Amino acid sequence: MSIKSNDICNVSCFDEHKVRRVKQSIQEDEISNMVKMFKILCDETRLKVVYALCQEDELCVCDVANIICSTMATTSHHLRSLKMLGIAKHRKEGKLVFYSLVDKDIRKLIEVASY
Repeated sequence: MSIKSNDICNVSCFDEHKVRRVKQSIQEDEISNMVKMFKILCDETRLKVVYALCQEDELCVCDVANIICSTMATTSHHLRSLKMLGIAKHRKEGKLVFYSLVDKDIRKLIEVASY
């Protein structure tokens, strides 16, 4: 891909005020958290799990495994990863484990991505 000369700025900084304001607004820990979230969601199986959890308030691990056509072990592994990152939470009921999304924001992200 070649860069055309009209695609490049001829000055080193056009609006220093905007540059300073945006640079100050970038919090490295927030960027790091976003990178972690997008990394976890770029895996097809985990994205299927999250998508399934977006459809229902709560799902049992065995139901998620059936939905995504995966083994219980693989599904449990991905759900634990989502839990460790703060995307999902779980509750136990006897021998059953139910997962749900931590907040509604992840649903919004999935809805926007699905368009």
